[in-house]
Amino acid sequence: MPTEYAIPVYVSYGLCSVGLTIWLARTLFKSGQVFLDDVFVETPKMSLAVNRLLVVGFYLLNLGYALIMLKGQHPADAVEAIETLAQKLGALLLALGAIHFGNLYLFHRIRRRTQIRLEPPPVRPQFMRGPAEA
Repeated sequence: MPTEYAIPVYVSYGLCSVGLTIWLARTLFKSGQVFLDDVFVETPKMSLAVNRLLVVGFYLLNLGYALIMLKGQHPADAVEAIETLAQKLGALLLALGAIHFGNLYLFHRIRRRTQIRLEPPPVRPQFMRGPAEA
């Protein structure tokens, strides 16, 4: 089995995987902080702690998946090497997108739950009294 093309594919995939994961995690951290600050108004330290924990989980899921995707067939030529790299990066990007939307959904649920908790109780309408009650 020739490994002449496999090593550049592995190196390229590894660099792209780590770079994409770090970029997306930083973006989520910065943008997600706004949502969490809104949720944890009374405890700002909690919003930062939750955000950090979410980012750690994001790194673990994405980098773990990237490492699992690393194994594959050894490409025989340059065309197969490019196809292998594109297939691996495509699968990783789909996973990153799915986890990203999962994080957004989680932020939405946390924020919505807090909004419901902080809402004032509903006002019951006062019905007009009939002639018998007057």
